[in-house]
Amino acid sequence: MRATAEQVEGNKVRLSVEVDEAEVDQALAATVRRLSTQIRVPGFRAGKVPRQVLEARLGGATALRQQALSDALPDLYARAVVDTEVDPIAAPEIDIKSGEDGGPVTFDAVVEIRPTVSIAGYGGLQVTLPGIEVGDEEITAQVDRLRDQSGELTSVGRAARDGDHVSIDLHGSRQHGEDLHVEDYLYEVGSGAEIEGLDEQLRGAKTGDILEFSAPVRTEDSEDEAQIRVLVKDVKEKILPEPTDEWAAEASEFDTLEALQDDLRGRLRQLKLVQAQLALRERTVDALVGLVAEDPPESLVEEEVRERLHDLGHRLEARRLTVEQFLQASGRGEGELLAEIRADAARAVRLDLALRALADAEDVQVTDEELDESIGEMAQQASTSAADLRRRLDRAGRLPAVRSDRRKAKALTWLFDQVDLVDEDGKPLSRDDLHVDVAAQGAGGAEQGGQEGSADEAEPGEQGSEDVQVEGRSTAEAES
Repeated sequence: MRATAEQVEGNKVRLSVEVDEAEVDQALAATVRRLSTQIRVPGFRAGKVPRQVLEARLGGATALRQQALSDALPDLYARAVVDTEVDPIAAPEIDIKSGEDGGPVTFDAVVEIRPTVSIAGYGGLQVTLPGIEVGDEEITAQVDRLRDQSGELTSVGRAARDGDHVSIDLHGSRQHGEDLHVEDYLYEVGSGAEIEGLDEQLRGAKTGDILEFSAPVRTEDSEDEAQIRVLVKDVKEKILPEPTDEWAAEASEFDTLEALQDDLRGRLRQLKLVQAQLALRERTVDALVGLVAEDPPESLVEEEVRERLHDLGHRLEARRLTVEQFLQASGRGEGELLAEIRADAARAVRLDLALRALADAEDVQVTDEELDESIGEMAQQASTSAADLRRRLDRAGRLPAVRSDRRKAKALTWLFDQVDLVDEDGKPLSRDDLHVDVAAQGAGGAEQGGQEGSADEAEPGEQGSEDVQVEGRSTAEAES
């Protein structure tokens, strides 16, 4: 068999395939063997029906040959794809040109292929990260939070203001529904009461004041109005302890205020480092996706949407939830959910194409040892052996996809190491200051839509373990 490929209109190629008569004869023999076991003919045992009898049953030698070609075409097309190294993303349109009646067979297969997108400027990407330095005002705010926890309420003679605690009796009555009545309720002014207008009424109130006002009461089905009456019984100010060594020893595990502040500074810096590391990953991915100007092929987006919906269904089923219950809990309609999934799918496809283009541009390769590592990691997640998973992936034709996933992960790791990093003031940041292990994070955490080589796809019905979230597929996700 010989195959050639040529670019045609749009993002399609035409495979022109020539099949020798000897291969056609082999396909005919295979079809005869299959049909002789399936077609029941009186006087002949299964598997022993002569070819001439089968031809008569099917309507002649030409009909049998056409059946054989129909049986063989999927395998012949697959071999042509491998030989020409094209990357199809949709079903082909096959047109047999000659050989239906006899002799060698030629056919064309027009198929949409995965496009190569432009990521011009990827070498000069800049990512802005949140600052990692801890300011004195942040330490002061943390100390004040601790002081607030051990503060004491003291009655004051002045009018109430935000932050004060007032002791009140409150009575509310409405035309529909139950009345509300509470006594000696301690409320912090400015904290945002459920009763609309309460904070505004209490600001400036003094002990002994009686406040009367109307407030709307809203329910799922209706809106009512309540008449509110509030008696201010006491106004209390929270007095915070002085930030001294003695206070620090009582409020924490540290003997001095300086030791407490040093601990808070260290904790805040670690938190900021984590935030900066996450931002590095997310914003680098966003920057790379932003370089892709081309619209992603609809066939890839549709496939990604189907897989995300399939995953969502599995996750809801595992939680014994219906789609209706999920939509109600999330406060979204079906159309809104589908629009979100489609938008995420389109972004995942853009990232997938961008990572492939980056891997090509930087000639990123995956060694056999790295492929073995990926299979081993997948096997561990699927609770199976690496040898068994490799066999299943090979049988399903998924090993190239596993290699491709690893290649995209390596490309993203390379980009993590290359992007320019600045803080929110535009000042350069050093990766040494971030302590980011991008090599470990890049391979496992980047969103990658189209998880080509997953263990779940090795064979239909054979699925490994999965960690699920009710939000559609993760590329990434990373997201690819």
